[in-house]
Amino acid sequence: MTTPASTFERDAAQLHAREEHVQPGEIAVGVVIGRASEFFDFFVYAIASVVVFPKLVFPFTDALTGTLYSFAIFAFAFIARPFGTALFMTVERHYGRGAKLTSALFLLGTSTVAIAFLPSYEDIGATVIWLLAAFRIGQGLAWGGTWDGLAPLLAIIAPEARRGWYAMLPQLGALIGLIVASALFAFFLGNLSAEDFFSWGWRYPFFVAFAINVVALFARLRMAVTPEYVELFESGDLEPQRISDTVKSEGRGVLIGAFAPLATFALFHMVTVFPLSWVFLFTEERPTRFLLIEATAAFCGLLAVFASGMVADRIGRRRLLGVSAVAIAVFSGFAPQLLAGGVVGETVFMVLAFALLGVSFGQSSGVVASNFSPKFRYTASALTNDLAWLFGAGFAPLAALLLSSHFGLLASGAYLLSGAVCTLLALRFNNRLELAASS
Repeated sequence: MTTPASTFERDAAQLHAREEHVQPGEIAVGVVIGRASEFFDFFVYAIASVVVFPKLVFPFTDALTGTLYSFAIFAFAFIARPFGTALFMTVERHYGRGAKLTSALFLLGTSTVAIAFLPSYEDIGATVIWLLAAFRIGQGLAWGGTWDGLAPLLAIIAPEARRGWYAMLPQLGALIGLIVASALFAFFLGNLSAEDFFSWGWRYPFFVAFAINVVALFARLRMAVTPEYVELFESGDLEPQRISDTVKSEGRGVLIGAFAPLATFALFHMVTVFPLSWVFLFTEERPTRFLLIEATAAFCGLLAVFASGMVADRIGRRRLLGVSAVAIAVFSGFAPQLLAGGVVGETVFMVLAFALLGVSFGQSSGVVASNFSPKFRYTASALTNDLAWLFGAGFAPLAALLLSSHFGLLASGAYLLSGAVCTLLALRFNNRLELAASS
């Protein structure tokens, strides 16, 4: 029996089948588009968690407590993400990658656009909290299913001497998504009255996110049905496996891989979500200006991501990640003072933080994936990615804001330092395992 999804996948393959081989650069385009769409969704929600949801969903409490509640729901997506991976890996094993991507992106788009229609607490009471939590969990489940294996494929077919360069290309999508989301919210915040913004203006970025998801779906399907991709899938190099079998075989590697980029992912939210909340809650500065500072600094991050590819090809990806963790540890010592230094201090903080983030984040994806056996590499890489975001980023805004509101901004620096220490320990432990295996 032919399912609609399998028919759609076969038709897409016929439309896009080519005689020539697909080049790594072409696959990179699909990866960047996919990542940009995911992270645009991600940042639209993150920004709304600071400037919209505390007032819309938690008006019964003070602004700080409402933001902490909002950040708690923000973390739900990261908790749900591994479960989404397990669910959609099952879909892929039974119905194919096209069905998995289509259903996952449909769920992501639906959950995202549903938030745009969210009523206020004044309209339906506490039900709005449950709705927001459900939609956020839906986003998390969907993100688990959007793992398409394009990044591992890119790493496999990339020239060996340029693995670092091609490893950084997928990471560009995150900063592109941040720039667009920040600029979009800055536009609406700067050009609408407070009444209009909270009535309808904040909803438009969520509609845009749905439209971007549609474009990303076709871009990903086009890549997922290329002959090279299908060949690797069938050969077992990118074949989905059962989660239980994967954990049994590669559990230790997955755990190490989840902690290896902890400093990077902690910095990721410490520079994108937490500072916006701090400025919004504890300064007189309008969020519009800070969002524009953030978007501008993110361009510096893009340049740093490019630089990470060139440096990694010279000194190695793992060494670069270790050096970056040390740099992040040093940065954590004076970052709070910069953030508390007014507009000039905030600008310096954002530029330095994004430069560090670009260098480390550019090589953080799959730094220990080479340790996975080919049979489990696809599923183990997906789980590693999920757990890294859960441990490193899921609770970062909540923890940083909670600590800083009680103990001052220095506490956020201590939190960032702990992430750097975890990264260095994970890399050291992974190196010992490799030496033991080779002896």
